[in-house]
Amino acid sequence: MIRNPRIRRASAIVIVVLGALLMLLAPEVWPGALLLALGVVLELVGITLEHKAE
Repeated sequence: MIRNPRIRRASAIVIVVLGALLMLLAPEVWPGALLLALGVVLELVGITLEHKAE
């Protein structure tokens, strides 16, 4: 796990933004549903990393 809080926070922000982009750009077919699920997972990972940084 990343110990440096600055790196952890920066990576959390990048992961959250990437997850949001995946959720916004997902088309309305099965691959889109998979991208949406991947975006949600990335959001949760980013939020968890950012929460641990505090």
